[in-house]
Amino acid sequence: MKMIYKPQEYRIKDERMKPFIDESEIWEILDTAEPTKENVRAVIQKSLSKNRLSMQETALLLKAEDPELIEEIKAGARTLKENVYGDRIVIFAPLYVGNKCVNNCTYCGFRASNKKQKRTTLNETQLRSEVKSLEDNGQKRLILVYGEHPMYDADFIADSVRTVYSVKSGSGEIRRVNINAAPLDIEGFQKVKDSAIGTYQIFQETYHREAYAKYHISGQKCDFDWRLTGLDRAQEALIDDVGIGALFGLYDWKYEVLGLLRHVNHFEACYNVGPHTISFPRVKSASDTNIDPKFEVSDDDFIRLVAILRLAVPYTGLILTARETKEIREEVIKLGVSQIDAGTNIQLGGYSEKNHEDQHLDHEQFEIGDTRSLGEVIDELLDKQYLPSFCTACYRKGRTGEHFMEFSVPGFIKRFCTQNAILTLAEYLEDYATLEQKEKGYKLIDVKIEGLNEKDSLKVTPLLERLERVKQGERDLYF
Repeated sequence: MKMIYKPQEYRIKDERMKPFIDESEIWEILDTAEPTKENVRAVIQKSLSKNRLSMQETALLLKAEDPELIEEIKAGARTLKENVYGDRIVIFAPLYVGNKCVNNCTYCGFRASNKKQKRTTLNETQLRSEVKSLEDNGQKRLILVYGEHPMYDADFIADSVRTVYSVKSGSGEIRRVNINAAPLDIEGFQKVKDSAIGTYQIFQETYHREAYAKYHISGQKCDFDWRLTGLDRAQEALIDDVGIGALFGLYDWKYEVLGLLRHVNHFEACYNVGPHTISFPRVKSASDTNIDPKFEVSDDDFIRLVAILRLAVPYTGLILTARETKEIREEVIKLGVSQIDAGTNIQLGGYSEKNHEDQHLDHEQFEIGDTRSLGEVIDELLDKQYLPSFCTACYRKGRTGEHFMEFSVPGFIKRFCTQNAILTLAEYLEDYATLEQKEKGYKLIDVKIEGLNEKDSLKVTPLLERLERVKQGERDLYF
C-alpha cells in the first residue's frame, strides 16, 4: 500500500534539497488566526480523526488563550495518544561519543570557544565499556551523539555504530542505534546507512533565519540552508527514518511549532513520508553560556506546545528528554509522548564510571533535569500503568519510512506495539529487575493481556506462547 498524503501548498514550493521556510508567511498565519471556540474545537476533532493539521489549523490552537480551550486541547492530545500509541512508552539512552566541535553556538557547552569544556572522544575500548554498562542495566536502544568536527566524519560514525552493535554482555545487546550528529552529504549518509542505523536526527534549533544567525556565530553550522536540507540528503541516501526538532527558548515558541510543521509538510510533499520523530528540547544551563531569557518557555507553555504538536502530527512519535525534570516529564507523558530517555548520563564516559551521578557542566553539553536510574523510571511507569518498551520490531521487520507510515498514519501502530512492548518488558523483568519490580511488572502484563483478550483474542495465544519462551530464556522475540 502506498501512503497518500495531502500536503499543503505554501509560498515556497516544496522541492527536494531546496529551502522551504518563509518567515513572513509563518508570522502571517499566526497573526491572522482567529481561535474562536467553534474553530478550535473543529480542529481538535479533525486531529482526533487522525488527520495531520495544516499550519493554519495549528495556528488556531497556538493562539487559543481561553483556559477552557487550552484544557480541551490537552484532553484531545491525551485521547489521541491513547488511540494511536496506546499506553506504551519506548525507552532509550543517549550515548555521547565525542564533544570536539568546530561550531560556536552560544547556547551549547560544546562550542569551540568554550575553553572550560573538557574535550573527549571515546576510543573503541571506552566505547565498548560504555555500551557494556548500558546493556548491564537493561538498555536495548541507544542514540549516539557527536559534536561537529572533521574527526567525526561518516566513516567514524559508521565504525562506532558497528562497534556498539558488536558488544554483547550477558543477555544484553543493543538492537537499535539512532544518530544525532551533523548534517552530511549524500555519500556520507550512505556510508552511515550501511552501518544499519535506525533514525538520523538533525535539529534545526530555530527555524527563524535572523535568530539562527544570532546564535550560530561560526563554523559549518552557520549555514542555515545546509542544516535545513540535511535530512533531505539523508532521504536521498535512502535513510527513510529521520527525526526533526527545535530547541525551544531561542525564538518565539509558537513560531517554532509552525516551523516544525512546515518541515513535516516538506517531507510529505517531497518524499511521501513524515518524520519518524519530533523532539522539543528546551534551552538548559550549559558550561560558560549566557542566553537571553526573552524567549524562555514557561512550564505551562511547554506543556501546551507538546499537546499541540501531538494534535498537529498524529502519526509521528514525540520524544521527551531528560532535560526536563521528573515532575514535568510525568505531566507531559500524558499528552502524547511516545519515547523517553531513562538512566541518562551525558558526560563522556559517564556510564562506566563508578561515581557518575553528579553533573559536571564542563564535561557535558547541558544540564539534565531527570537524573533517575533506568530502574527508577521503569518503576514509576509501572505504577502509572504505562508499558515500558524496548521494542525494535518495526526496525527489524523493515517497517521503516513509508512502510512505517502505512501503520502509523491511520493509527494502526498499536496492532504490534502492545504485544512487542510486553515481550521486551518481560525480558527486562527476567534479566535486570528486582524481585519486587518483577512482581509489579508481571501484574501489569496480566492486566494488558486481559485488555488484549477483550479486543482481539486471536492476538493473545501467540503472545502467550512467546511470553513463555521469554521466561524460559529465549530473547528477541517479536511480532
